Amino acid sequence: MSKETKRSPKGSGLIRKRPDGRWEGRYTLGFDPKTGKQKQKYVYGKTQKEVRQKLTQIASAVDEGSFLEPSSMKVGAWLELWLETYVVPSKKPYTVSSYTNICRRYLIPHLGRLPISQLNSLQIQQFYNALRSDYKLNPKTIKNIHGVLHNAFRQAVKLQMLRSNPSEMCDLPRVIRKEIQPMEEGDIAVFLKALQEEKYARLYKVTLFTGMRQGEVLGLTWDCVDFEHCTLYVNKQLQKSQKVGGTYVLVPTKNSRGRIVTVAESVMDMLREEKAWQEHNRELAGSAWQNDWGLVFTNEIGGHLCHFTVYKRFKAVVKEIGMAKERFHDLRHSFAVASIENGDDMKTVQTSLGHATASFTLDVYGHCPSGCTSSPPSEWSASFSPTPDNSISTISTFEGRLCLFRQNAIGVSVGVKGYRKTLKPLQFQGFSWRRRRDSNRYRSKTGKTIMYQEVPVLNAFTVFR
Repeated sequence: MSKETKRSPKGSGLIRKRPDGRWEGRYTLGFDPKTGKQKQKYVYGKTQKEVRQKLTQIASAVDEGSFLEPSSMKVGAWLELWLETYVVPSKKPYTVSSYTNICRRYLIPHLGRLPISQLNSLQIQQFYNALRSDYKLNPKTIKNIHGVLHNAFRQAVKLQMLRSNPSEMCDLPRVIRKEIQPMEEGDIAVFLKALQEEKYARLYKVTLFTGMRQGEVLGLTWDCVDFEHCTLYVNKQLQKSQKVGGTYVLVPTKNSRGRIVTVAESVMDMLREEKAWQEHNRELAGSAWQNDWGLVFTNEIGGHLCHFTVYKRFKAVVKEIGMAKERFHDLRHSFAVASIENGDDMKTVQTSLGHATASFTLDVYGHCPSGCTSSPPSEWSASFSPTPDNSISTISTFEGRLCLFRQNAIGVSVGVKGYRKTLKPLQFQGFSWRRRRDSNRYRSKTGKTIMYQEVPVLNAFTVFR
């Protein structure tokens, strides 16, 4: 009687103990079409049982058709390939620079040597924890790093280099949103006064009264300015890559959606002044003029303005008037808050700012007090007339306190140094102005409402003329 040869179950592979004490399992994955030989792969474990379980899982996946051959590519090599193949061709220059910096500064030095198929969620979580505890990175930076790694691994899953994305199971530190610091009404008046002799005054005012981002206002072109209907079409931004010597380009807006912003006539007047200034400089520059993009805000020979130069001048202005903490982006916040306080609903403000969703606008500005009516987002800017020649200011005293009465085409504003709730009705321009209960507003007999504004004694004559 012939002896029956004992064979291992199909797919179980060969298991042996290595000299280093670990267990090794071998399995085959068909034949190499070039050599005709079997393609043999290996798995390892601390015990024979562990290796056998791995082989069983592989055999089951092969039978189901869901098996993916583990990739031998290192994490670092994949990140470089991903940047070159998927990020550079499709992302904006600033995004490319940001992703590249995160990969080469954080991800590749810490995770780059590991095979992409062996990196697991626990290792990534420990990496995030170390960034927080050892490198003292803030939660927002860690979230950005996670976003890059997650996107890179998501592409690897699409290419069947990974069965699942190991970064999906990680917990990130909580990001606490910083409280915005918009300018108060009095601060805006002081800021506008300080811009009278400023080189970029019209640029700063247009930003304040439209809520555009810095890149959007620097990338605004004349073909997007409609003087007849008092609207601006915001569909692009001026952007520069982060690397030294990077080039400037016009790219789509942050969410790649254009929007129409309705502005006050006073803003259009400022743009007309800018256009006249450009035409004058164009005649002087002659053949040296270089505004090929048709930008609204340029230097003396038509070249684009640099982000840092505009920001540096802005910081010098606000520092001079005692508001050194204000950022250029706070002009956008000031526009949003003033629009809401003027009565604009969140949907209107979202559209004006170009946010992707109204929920994001509500998350950022939901704490701001809102009026009870809906109005065009440009109306509030009219209360800060950019043409001081049309205004009348009177400085006098009331009950021993310095008062400022400022009248323009919109109405009358009243400022009192040493404000007290017991103030009697103010008599001005033949009307009696009474303070509304639990409010900082005064209402006249004619029904016109004005805002209260405090004026420091020492600065009253220098701030307002």
